[in-house]
Amino acid sequence: MRLETIAMQSDKTLHICRLDKFIPPFIDLVKENFSFSKHDFLLFGNLQAFPTKLDKNVIHINHAYQIFELILKMHQSKKIILHSLFNPLVVLLLFLQPWLLKKCYWIMWGGDLYYYEFRNLSLKTNTYENIRRFVIKRIGHFVTYFEEEYELAQKWYGAIGVHHACFTYPSNIFNNIELCQDTKNSINIQVGNSATPTNQHISVLKKLAEYKDENIKIFMPLSYGDMEYAQQVITFGRSIFGEKIIPLEQFMSLNEYQKFLSDIDIAIFNNNRQQAVGNIITLLGFGKKVFMRSDVSSWKSLRKMGLKIFDIDNLEITKLDPDDANHNKTKISACFSKTNLIKQLESIFI
Repeated sequence: MRLETIAMQSDKTLHICRLDKFIPPFIDLVKENFSFSKHDFLLFGNLQAFPTKLDKNVIHINHAYQIFELILKMHQSKKIILHSLFNPLVVLLLFLQPWLLKKCYWIMWGGDLYYYEFRNLSLKTNTYENIRRFVIKRIGHFVTYFEEEYELAQKWYGAIGVHHACFTYPSNIFNNIELCQDTKNSINIQVGNSATPTNQHISVLKKLAEYKDENIKIFMPLSYGDMEYAQQVITFGRSIFGEKIIPLEQFMSLNEYQKFLSDIDIAIFNNNRQQAVGNIITLLGFGKKVFMRSDVSSWKSLRKMGLKIFDIDNLEITKLDPDDANHNKTKISACFSKTNLIKQLESIFI
């Protein structure tokens, strides 16, 4: 007899999370604005890297026997919210229990969707991709602010579930801080948002090489991701720009990072998939000039919102026109507010 027939369903929502920097603030948001007793969080990953207060609703999965608790909660819960599809164990459990998929909500992180394009081809990855295709096709609900990502899931996996527009995490809320008057002489340029190869830093640095004698500083956030890749990027950058390259290798608090972003003039995101959304939203809200690739889903969605962003193929080192900056500030403040996020989540949790 299947577990779904013997497990008594509750009115709870189960969150299955890969522990990342987005998750602790999200748990706090749910705790502060919703009935927290109706939410369970099961966390996978390194708890020490991103400390979260554990209680009866927040459980760290780090022992094999806890898989049975996971399976039971999956059956008992009214809804299952998948914070990304990066966990092969969770994907396999859903494959083996397809009756659970209709109540699943997949919060799409970008990399989990673009695995379709960027995986290393082998018998193992092809087999896993076939399992993912079976699961994704049958998932009941897709959560992403970018409609183009849902359309890719339809195109690549035959997805038929309901799309919910939601920007999901507090890191994507625009917090309008008072900006200091710009008195610096240099033009501050940000390249990328993390130490992952999808940022394609070296390609950007080559494009910027013609400006190496200009009064610029190039900041590269490299505090998480592939540290070996980070060192390669730093070495290459300094071979061209010397001390004008400023790597950010230490993790910052959200407030510290926002202050850093407020001092940027131009940001360049050469990411070949949806990534760095929180950075982009904040920078646009601060009136900064943002360059992106025009072939990623987030570019299309942001342009559709009427935001003034620029194609990386037409890179130039000039600040954003004040009228365009004010236009972007108004749009971002209206769309990416805490009030809007709570409304979007409420429509999912009901």
